[in-house]
Amino acid sequence: MHKILGKDEFAPYYQSYVELVSEGDFHDLLVEGIDKTSNLVSQIPEEQGMFRYADNKWTIKELLGHMADTERIMAHRLLSVVRGDAVSLPGFDEETYVQAASFNKQTINDLLQNLQAVRRSTIHLVKSIEADCMLKSGTANNCNVTARALIVIILGHELHHCNILKERYLSRINGQAD
Repeated sequence: MHKILGKDEFAPYYQSYVELVSEGDFHDLLVEGIDKTSNLVSQIPEEQGMFRYADNKWTIKELLGHMADTERIMAHRLLSVVRGDAVSLPGFDEETYVQAASFNKQTINDLLQNLQAVRRSTIHLVKSIEADCMLKSGTANNCNVTARALIVIILGHELHHCNILKERYLSRINGQAD
């Protein structure tokens, strides 16, 4: 459990993401996260972008596109919560989103630039949130969620997928065992 979050601040589905995130200033963690992700992704040759580590798994390009899509959705949820929108926000089907996108037609660099742009937007949003608004809560996918939990989920989702990228994609591309 992330030390600052209570278990009632997010859906149990996000527990594994939350556990990946260190305590710290959210702005700093968001900047450090995208810097590390950018360094990792910038080392992937374009010809490896269509690599899948197993049948029916996403390509590296699809994974990168999914990361940007998910952060956009979570940042929208964050905006809705801190602005006091009482509407129940819908869930989303990540598989449907990936299948409907054209990630495999884009370059790795374009997908990385997209992810970086989304992160810059998230950083600006987070910087604008007053400390007393971090405990505001709303409903997303029929579950209660706080503003600060959404930021931690954004960070943990990025860490989760960077770990998968290293352990399941790049280790196989580089010929290393799991």
